[in-house]
Amino acid sequence: MNLQTKIQLNKQPHNQIDYNTEVLLIGSCFSENIGDKFHYFKFQSAANPFGILFHPLAIENLITRAINKDCYSEEDLYFQNEQWCCLDAHSKFNTTSKNNLIKALNAQIDATHSKLYSATHIILTLGTSWVYRHLSSDTIVANCHKLPQKQFVKELLSVSQITESIESIIALIRDVNPKVSFLFTVSPVRHTKDGFVENTRSKAHLLAAIHNVVDVKNQLYYFPSYEIMMDELRDYRFYNSDMLHPSQLAIDYIWNHFDKVWLSEEAQKTSELVATIQARKMHRPFNPSSQAHQDFLSKLQSDIDQLQNKHPNVFF
Repeated sequence: MNLQTKIQLNKQPHNQIDYNTEVLLIGSCFSENIGDKFHYFKFQSAANPFGILFHPLAIENLITRAINKDCYSEEDLYFQNEQWCCLDAHSKFNTTSKNNLIKALNAQIDATHSKLYSATHIILTLGTSWVYRHLSSDTIVANCHKLPQKQFVKELLSVSQITESIESIIALIRDVNPKVSFLFTVSPVRHTKDGFVENTRSKAHLLAAIHNVVDVKNQLYYFPSYEIMMDELRDYRFYNSDMLHPSQLAIDYIWNHFDKVWLSEEAQKTSELVATIQARKMHRPFNPSSQAHQDFLSKLQSDIDQLQNKHPNVFF
């Protein structure tokens, strides 16, 4: 008896990800979930330099500022709830020190600038089409940081607006990194605070816009994270207790699909070896000073050295 509707995915024949490629992930919290996987398996990767960014205009703003090295100053900051914040960045950057926030933001601008030039793959995960416009500055923000609601108006981006933003992101990056491959995906996280119907409209706009630009011949790809969650994992046991975010089991399941489609065969073998080393590093001995444990540590270090000789970019 078949209890699932399976999505048929084929191995990506070109531009596969391996231990020589550099991956930059930007977007919703699902980018961080997948970014954590890349980090665990020791790929060359970086995720969400400005923290979680839910919509394409926020990503476009980051890309534009990073490429132009348009640094932040005091005029870009707001003071709220006894902390300084920036409407372009996630609340994890919020701090009581104005100068520290400026330094942190500009450090990420520099880091992102460098990554955009060197990345071989950029994975963009879009979460929502709903955005908030800051009335006094007439700009669409990445995060409202709990500023008074009267300072913002909520808008739904149209398919054409999202398409235009994605095309702008591609053009900006390709201007400095012509050979980079783009991989788009839609976050399976449901934004029910917008409303159930509104969330469906939002995801539909994202999907339609992405498929307006996807072009395999031009190295613009789509990976169906959203569809895997909605169709293969259509059961609440695959969600966290909030019933909105994918559980770790679901993330692992989606990653396994991604692994099979996008990682080269050699990278798959190497990632399995990395996983065994990671598991062994977590081992807690009964007697740390025993000869058996010292032998275990010696063999572990030997295996790490052997792996690093082959892949110098792998660090534990």
